[in-house]
Amino acid sequence: MAVPSTRKVSGPTDDSPACSIERSLQVLGERWTLLVLRDIFAGKHRFAEIQSSLGIAPNLLSDRLKLLSEAGVLRTRTYQEPGSRHRLSYHLTPAGQELQLVLAALQQWGDHHRPRPSGPSSLRRMRSTGQAVRVGFLDDDGHELPAEGVTFVMNTGPGA
Repeated sequence: MAVPSTRKVSGPTDDSPACSIERSLQVLGERWTLLVLRDIFAGKHRFAEIQSSLGIAPNLLSDRLKLLSEAGVLRTRTYQEPGSRHRLSYHLTPAGQELQLVLAALQQWGDHHRPRPSGPSSLRRMRSTGQAVRVGFLDDDGHELPAEGVTFVMNTGPGA
């Protein structure tokens, strides 16, 4: 289903919804959106290569790319193949780059709780050494905390 053009996505001047998870899901909450981001992280930047890789309908892909661009996750660049019209390629903004952590956490959860018999389709590795990495909670000193040692506490301060 295409994203309606009247879709309301909160911005930096909107106070509603108050929950950051809900605000994030306004942009990221559809399956295709995360798969589009996965492909862009993998180096696919052109509409045709993303569409071909995912097998997504062109109108759905167009809607996802537009939403991600309007939300400040992607920026566009113009390119032109010889003899063709100008087209757009899609690149991550700094906000988009930060979503690598979100995708890695989803991948790590899937590898653990929804594993494939043949093993993971990709691995998380340190770029410099190839050493395996995992996603986790860190305290202010950089020490990892077990997930069961972390809780979400409602903010009851002014303006909460």
